[in-house]
Amino acid sequence: MSARSGKPDTVGTARAEQVSRRSVPSTRQAGASRKTVLVALAANALIAVTKLAGGVISGSTALLAEAAHSVADTANQAFLLASIALAQREPDADRPFGHGRERYLWTFVAAVGMFVAGAVFAVGYGVIELLAGAESSGGFLVAWITLAIALVAEGASWLRALHQTRTEARDARKPVWRYVRESRDPNVKMVLFEDTAALAGIAIAAAGIGLHQLTGQAFWDPVASLLVGALLIVVAVWMARDTGHLLVGAAARPDERDEIERVVEEHPDVVEVLELLTMVLGPNALLVAARIDLDDGIDASRVERSTSELEDAIRKAVPDVTEVFLDATRGR
Repeated sequence: MSARSGKPDTVGTARAEQVSRRSVPSTRQAGASRKTVLVALAANALIAVTKLAGGVISGSTALLAEAAHSVADTANQAFLLASIALAQREPDADRPFGHGRERYLWTFVAAVGMFVAGAVFAVGYGVIELLAGAESSGGFLVAWITLAIALVAEGASWLRALHQTRTEARDARKPVWRYVRESRDPNVKMVLFEDTAALAGIAIAAAGIGLHQLTGQAFWDPVASLLVGALLIVVAVWMARDTGHLLVGAAARPDERDEIERVVEEHPDVVEVLELLTMVLGPNALLVAARIDLDDGIDASRVERSTSELEDAIRKAVPDVTEVFLDATRGR
């Protein structure tokens, strides 16, 4: 019997049954993200070959560092592209909540690759060239043509990523920077920041080559390589930090948690929300688990109906919610 109402303990019964209606993980397609990554992959592959050839012909340390940058970016896009396909696999017995976190795993791997390219090659090669005493090798025309080609290709990829980001931010009714900061989709975000870093790298390489040509001092070229390496390290650390907390099981955003709690508390049969837990399962997939105190005066059939209504209301309020577990239990 219920301690508060003297009526059958339907809340205890509901807790034993633990009403839960599972859903198939979000079916939102990653088509736009895939297209953006494909554009970036093609652009970076072209740029990597162009920079490598230009760096070898011109002897520019900065161009070779930028070639390493583009090789890392190309590998990163390949990882991101593979992660989209892996994440869309159906849930199974071993992965009942789906494979959404594959997106974060491979983005993290891409960040490690970028860090290695920056720390080992760009910085390491720049230091070696400085210690060896950089010598002028000419080939400035080849270097400038290479940078021009890289600028056009990288700019096209950056514009594509920016266009998609702006479109998604407009749909979400958020400013672009806030949307980028809060988005759980790593693909467009990473392409946008990688391409931004690549454009900055081109500017750094151009400055190094330009100063080398103007002053006749060859050390400006390896200095530019060091700066490109430092840029790669900064972007890699940011990428790893951004995806790391999602990979290990971050909660929903504060505004999403507040909205879920509001929806539950406003239901007429809910006395109190005792505990609310959320976890990110993928870019558009959230798990919600809540312990709620229901009115003792309702019967078992009403408990089931109320929890079903609550689940529908939660999904409507926060569309990214794909899994809902409601535990009806007696309050303190």
